[in-house]
Amino acid sequence: MTETASGSVARGGKRPRKGLKMKRIFTTPGVHPYDEIQWERRDVVMTNWRDGSINFEQRGVEFPDFWSVNAANIVTTKYFRGAVGTPQREWSLKQLIDRVVGVYTKTGIEHGYFASDEDAEIFDHELKHALAHQVFAFNSPVWFNVGTQSPQQVSACFILSVDDTMESILEWYKEEGVIFKGGSGSGVNLSRIRSSKELLSSGGTASGPVSFMRGADASAGTIKSGGATRRAAKMVVLDVDHPDIEEFIETKAREEDKIRALRDAGFDMDLGGKDIVSVQYQNANNSVRVSDEFMRAVEKGGDFGLRARLTGEVIEKVDAKNLFRKMAKAAWECADPGLQYDDTINDWHTTPETGRITASNPCSEYVHLDNSSCNLASINLLKFLKDDNSFNVADFVKLTELIITAMDISIVFADFPTEKIGETTRAYRQLGIGYANLGALLMATGHAYDSDGGRAVAGAITSLMTGVSYRRSAELAGVVGPYDGYARNAEPHKRVMRKHAAANDDLRTVGTMDAKIHAEASRQWSECLKLGERNGYRNAQASLLAPTGTIGLMMDCDTTGIEPDLALVKFKKLVGGGSMQIVNQTIPRALKQLGYQQEQIEAIVEYIAEHGHVVDAPGLRQEHYEVFDCAMGERAIAPMGHVRMMAATQSFLSGAISKTVNLPESATIDDIEQVYLEGWRLGLKALAVYRDNCKVGQPLSAGDGAKKQEQKAEQAAEPEVKVVEVNRPTRRRMPNQRPSMTTRFTVGGAKGYMTASSYPDDGLGEVFLKMSKQGSTLAGVMDAFSVAISIGLQYGVPLETYMSKFVNMRFEPAGMTDDPDIRMATSVMDYIFRRLALDHLPYEERAALGIFSAAERAAQQRGEDPAALQETVDREALAQSAPIESAAAQPKAEEELPVVKQELTLESHQRFTADAPLCMTCGTKMRPAGSCYVCEGCGSTSGCS
Repeated sequence: MTETASGSVARGGKRPRKGLKMKRIFTTPGVHPYDEIQWERRDVVMTNWRDGSINFEQRGVEFPDFWSVNAANIVTTKYFRGAVGTPQREWSLKQLIDRVVGVYTKTGIEHGYFASDEDAEIFDHELKHALAHQVFAFNSPVWFNVGTQSPQQVSACFILSVDDTMESILEWYKEEGVIFKGGSGSGVNLSRIRSSKELLSSGGTASGPVSFMRGADASAGTIKSGGATRRAAKMVVLDVDHPDIEEFIETKAREEDKIRALRDAGFDMDLGGKDIVSVQYQNANNSVRVSDEFMRAVEKGGDFGLRARLTGEVIEKVDAKNLFRKMAKAAWECADPGLQYDDTINDWHTTPETGRITASNPCSEYVHLDNSSCNLASINLLKFLKDDNSFNVADFVKLTELIITAMDISIVFADFPTEKIGETTRAYRQLGIGYANLGALLMATGHAYDSDGGRAVAGAITSLMTGVSYRRSAELAGVVGPYDGYARNAEPHKRVMRKHAAANDDLRTVGTMDAKIHAEASRQWSECLKLGERNGYRNAQASLLAPTGTIGLMMDCDTTGIEPDLALVKFKKLVGGGSMQIVNQTIPRALKQLGYQQEQIEAIVEYIAEHGHVVDAPGLRQEHYEVFDCAMGERAIAPMGHVRMMAATQSFLSGAISKTVNLPESATIDDIEQVYLEGWRLGLKALAVYRDNCKVGQPLSAGDGAKKQEQKAEQAAEPEVKVVEVNRPTRRRMPNQRPSMTTRFTVGGAKGYMTASSYPDDGLGEVFLKMSKQGSTLAGVMDAFSVAISIGLQYGVPLETYMSKFVNMRFEPAGMTDDPDIRMATSVMDYIFRRLALDHLPYEERAALGIFSAAERAAQQRGEDPAALQETVDREALAQSAPIESAAAQPKAEEELPVVKQELTLESHQRFTADAPLCMTCGTKMRPAGSCYVCEGCGSTSGCS
């Protein structure tokens, strides 16, 4: 633990100075931390998902040998500064870390943070060691900006404000645009704006906040498409007692209905499609700010008053249960709105004398004053798990002190997007320390995520982290002074500290691991209260749990933020390109911790590699299944399990938690109501839900939904049986010689061949597939499938019918392909019929199915008409000129492929990511990170850093 010094003699007989005495954690005196690392050179080459061309290339970059290929690629492409190919371009992780840490250390020295030059050197070395070893990471803006010629923006989270004047509304548009331009996101509460049921001073009727949301949404979409590679991230909040609350609740659900209608009419409504821009309100997350009064009315039943914005008088009464039901129904339909529990948030507010907390950042983890910002940093928890599976409490305490010190220093030199945000942040110095890899830590130590033991470990770690953070903040206040707004908020701030300490006292431990962490947390809170009483606090806020999207990948974390493991099998990028699928490395460690022998571990891991889950794994006891439960898959964690984990940590956090509670597609509106109620009862500050596949994904066929509705209507109106004579189909046999084309493909690492033969005049008539050695089960199945499809085609079954049945079918193998037109496939069948559609269907029919070639997607991006392309015609012409093959043509014997081990892919078990967005940078399907999405291919996020 570090200490404060107020009169010690500095090295070399210099004048005594007040400052922090730093102690070493990981480094050795006289040895630079870089000298203890084995460094290696690598090449980073990124290809364009649309056409396979190279869109980034930097060779000879330098990273530690233990950094993964993915982490090195993300840092190189996203965080290295300078034009590629110039001497100014950064090429080593050393340069990046030196650029950032150098500014922190220099600023700390200049502003009296350290007791001596030696302490400054220890700070410098420890920070460099921790960053190079992936022990923690600052949020993305730090890596983008610190030490460059750009403004030194360090914050990722912003909260704005808007008043009931046109000038304020237009200023909101401007401020939001500036923040989006810089690649960050913001949140705002629109409840001060008069409703559409109130009068203006001129005598007219007000437009209401929802109408002004249209302009802000259009602005966000325009700025995003005007050059940014990430979508604009924003949060819009409305209080539950606002007269326009029902319109706000149903806004996005109505737009989702519009998307479906336009899709079924043949419009391109896919992400990035040319017609999706006609749909409104898609650039924001919406949340309703609910009060305890409203939630009690929901529980007991009764009316709830909606109040005029200027006078506060009740102008309308609504049934609370009905209004709550509408919230749950809208969330069931489109995942919006989420809920923010206003009274809970403000009960834990450290600076209420300055103003209430009314809004949050886009992912809901930062909740504090209007016109403020927060810089984030996250700890890699798995780095503190010792070989004996105990948690290194002492090092965790020291690292937390180090991070809080660095984060507070950053506010000294930081720049901000608006003057108002800069003033508030410098006056209140909000910080957001958090962690990642909790799910991996729990699994590795044999704790089920949804268990009393897992929650006890999470709660103890979170309590310790926040207790150390505020204790360090009190120490900093003794060295460089408390935050400017502390004097007027001293009593409420100390009240909240006592609430945290009391929550820590109430924490009930289950095992040895959490008991030791909790004991240290209790000691830290005791010291925190004593120092805070004497010195005050340097920071109005200290901790929260962010989604850790890009920086989680930078740290090679298996799990992000507070999330559990996503799946038991994941992709690993390889040096030189490509990827392989591996069983998560925490699984063997967990099995060892649970007492299994090496032979048993190997058998279980092999089973998981093949099946993707642990059910019926050889030798694995059923009582241990829960340890390996994940966010999705065969044994997905129940929705309330996620809520309980959030509740286990919320009382130990200054802010809130970025996390979405995922529900299966079969979940009902009642289920969502129950989640929202339990979130309030358990003391959460904010909560969002997502029902699997509730949003519009790729269409199966144009007008398919409408046709089904028509059929149902006809059946209902005409129940009597009608006898209809139909002509029996006749088979149109293929000639002995026919034009054909053979395609070699790879799907999720599995290789195969497809030979597609056409009638000489026109039309596909035969398909043969080969994916294994002759005589194998897989070869037999593929032969039988090929015959069935071929006969169907020859009897006149339209190719479009097969498309509607097999496109988007999900099973093993699945994942990345080697086809530039089809970068991802959910199965071999999905790939096969997408390829057949591209080769044999005209553009108009494929567009209705959402199937486009790389050239067509590129044309869409350029704003051109893809229908003008003649790619399909060229392919058919090529097929016509190809050598005539027999119907039985197959690859030669020497080309026969070995049986490919059909390992489970991550994508095949991402149920609710079937409609997740594709990355706008590299085209890979993104995965959840808190309430946002992150691309594991390039590190891009949907709004969270």
